[in-house]
Amino acid sequence: MRCGMIARKVGMTRVFTDEGVHKPVTVLQVENCQVVAQRSEEKDGYTALQLGVGKAKVKRTNKPQRGHFAKAQVEPKRKLAEFRVDADAIIDVGFEIRADHFVAGQKVDVTGTSIGKGFAGAMKRHNFGGLRASHGVSVSHRSHGSTGHSQEPGKVFKGKKMAGHMGDAQVTTQNLTVVSTDVDRGLILVQGAVPGSKGGYVLVRDAVKAGAQDDLPYPGSVRAPEEAVAEPEKTAETERAGDTDEMVKGAELVDPIAADASEAGAPAETEEPAAGPLTAESGDDEVGTGEEPGKKD
Repeated sequence: MRCGMIARKVGMTRVFTDEGVHKPVTVLQVENCQVVAQRSEEKDGYTALQLGVGKAKVKRTNKPQRGHFAKAQVEPKRKLAEFRVDADAIIDVGFEIRADHFVAGQKVDVTGTSIGKGFAGAMKRHNFGGLRASHGVSVSHRSHGSTGHSQEPGKVFKGKKMAGHMGDAQVTTQNLTVVSTDVDRGLILVQGAVPGSKGGYVLVRDAVKAGAQDDLPYPGSVRAPEEAVAEPEKTAETERAGDTDEMVKGAELVDPIAADASEAGAPAETEEPAAGPLTAESGDDEVGTGEEPGKKD
């Protein structure tokens, strides 16, 4: 039995097959899913892996959790969960499980917390038909009717379907189909009803009713912590910054005045040496005498 994954439900979209048929899918995002701890048969009595996803602020992490993450040499995680595994499917602490841990066409079971509906009536909560719309029924068309017996047993049995709190409970949807995966962006596209609201975390496991497949990576598609440091994640900002740097490197500095002169076909203006002091010997005009040029007594 392999380890599962923790993913975040982003929303829904659709993909098109080669035949042009569209499939509605739910997008699940994997945010640096790492192994935080191991559970062994000798120490804990069972074999499991504790995974963590997301990034939590250090100031909002208490001291016991800080020590737990420091021991595993991983960043504080926002969500933790355990997965039972076989003894030969143990993954080292600190390793990251990637999105291609699941393959296209595989059946998976997804567990999440359903959307809360608050206090709901019997018709909405248990799909009751309600009472008659007319002929003898007044103001209680959507009631659930009788709930118990008479003097014997004189009580309402536990588990009776009645109005009450609906939703906000753990739900597992089985045999959903993996349409495709994107390792670079950490996305898993699943066809089927994934429980929970947008932004909520879900647990994805191999389907227990579909049987084991031979083409699945075992014990999983993992990446060592050293490889994750060597290959930083590319974001939209880093890509834009890289494109800007390449444009700046490839650009040539051009003098705007020289460029305009070359386009007009005239030589560019050059700086002239500074002229010296004017004297009377430099020309016919008399400078500094206060008289108009050409007039002499």
